[in-house]
Amino acid sequence: MALNIVSDIDGRIAVKNVLISVSDKTGLEEFVPRLVSACPGVKIYSTGGTYTSIAQILGEKAKDVLVQVSDYTGQPEMQGGLVKTLDFKIYLGILSEKYNDAHQSDLARLSACPIDMVVVNLYPFEATVAKADVTPESARTNIDIGGPCMVRASAKNYLRVASVTDPADYASLAEELSVNGGTLGLDTRFKLMKKSFAHTAAYDTAIASFFTSRTWKEVESTYTIH
Repeated sequence: MALNIVSDIDGRIAVKNVLISVSDKTGLEEFVPRLVSACPGVKIYSTGGTYTSIAQILGEKAKDVLVQVSDYTGQPEMQGGLVKTLDFKIYLGILSEKYNDAHQSDLARLSACPIDMVVVNLYPFEATVAKADVTPESARTNIDIGGPCMVRASAKNYLRVASVTDPADYASLAEELSVNGGTLGLDTRFKLMKKSFAHTAAYDTAIASFFTSRTWKEVESTYTIH
């Protein structure tokens, strides 16, 4: 199968569809209203506790802006939130390209939208394993699956998508959107891409380091094994 080599892209992209799913909700109270103000008609797709937080932040505006990911995909969340965003319709929206006719046909076929910005930060694995009473199970359950997938997908497609992993970037992004008619430049998307891959690399390294330091006896003693 031929690689998907891209030649045509836009320098600035209009932010019309945003996926937000964050463990650390720091900064959302300021960022979300500024995002909505700078990007008229924007839709925000969200999940779980993030959806609830954004709904509270937006108040009455939420009904026109905020969409549950499960309503968009037609798939309810798995119990405990184990599967929320791992859906073809979501990743089609993140990875599709504007000047690829086949991708545009796929979007139309599923009534899907191109996602222009992904705002994700991950389960607090490092904070969890830093606790004195950490167990292999408490570490395991704090391994994020959907988050790194979304970060990697959006970072890979920085040609069209802004991959946002650090709340410290919210203010500058909101300012750029406000000054430039709700658009972000390729230079910004490239900077975010580099930061995103460093973020997932550090996250995976922390997981590998923790479990490498555990023994089988520690794992065995954690569970009732049948």
